Amino acid sequence: MLRAFLLIVVGLAGDPEHGELFQKWGNTLAEASAKVGVAGDRRVYLGEAKGEGTRVNGRATREEIDKALSAFARAAAPEDVVYVVLFGHGSFDGQTARFNLPGPDVTAAEFGAMLRRLPARNLVFVDTSSSSGPFLEALSAPGRTIITATRNGAEQFTTLFGGYFVEALSSDTADADKNGRISVLEAFQHAKAEVARAYEREGLLATEHAMLDDNGDKTGSQTPSPAGGDGKLAAALSLGSAADAAPLPEDPTLRALYLERRDIERRVESLRLLKDSLPPAMYASELQRLVTDLALKTRDIRTLEGDSKP
Repeated sequence: MLRAFLLIVVGLAGDPEHGELFQKWGNTLAEASAKVGVAGDRRVYLGEAKGEGTRVNGRATREEIDKALSAFARAAAPEDVVYVVLFGHGSFDGQTARFNLPGPDVTAAEFGAMLRRLPARNLVFVDTSSSSGPFLEALSAPGRTIITATRNGAEQFTTLFGGYFVEALSSDTADADKNGRISVLEAFQHAKAEVARAYEREGLLATEHAMLDDNGDKTGSQTPSPAGGDGKLAAALSLGSAADAAPLPEDPTLRALYLERRDIERRVESLRLLKDSLPPAMYASELQRLVTDLALKTRDIRTLEGDSKP
């Protein structure tokens, strides 16, 4: 069964105003992930010290990031998906891009070394900080969806992208296909469009241009799509849906049917991620079988629910 593991990192703010904003984004993403079925043991939130009313697990330091990803490496299975989302400031000295943290910053190469330990075939890495562009080329590889808020290291101003990306994941506004799940591609497209509108409203020239790469060619796209070179994998990935987190029925038979349906839904997701590596006929046959099983399971649930109504 495909499961989502999520690491949220709120880095060095530099001033109280930005600190409050970045923390708000981190808190919102943590809350949203819980609502779509990302269990607490599969979510790590690093930021400021733990506080009442927050989901922060520890301080955002290089050591804690390494510790969290090591834990994911032990717990995640190959069919699972690991998400890493960074909020804060970044820097670029002309050669090396860094994500700024209390204490030593983390470079793209250092993140790369940590991520190579993960057994999961699919990784989503979202760096919403300034000067994040170089992270895309450094981390790009097959099975990885890399998103950066900027197209290069020279875009050094604080970015808006992170807030709109979280907005997409925490509401149904970005659910373009109305399937109850916000895909990574839908969240990217929503955030990119809202950033453009924000600059237009203020009459300013945009100082950030978000990029997405999910085909491992180390070249991102500003306009990814399911039919393009970049966008196919991102369109198939999502943190989950409200249905994944919904309480299960108390009736044992109905509860078992719900769990079986969830398992089939996750198997459909896993199959779609493997589409490009399977012979077309095999993929189509397996997809048809799973879709049929899903329809039959839904019919059984509706029948039993109908019988249980007074």
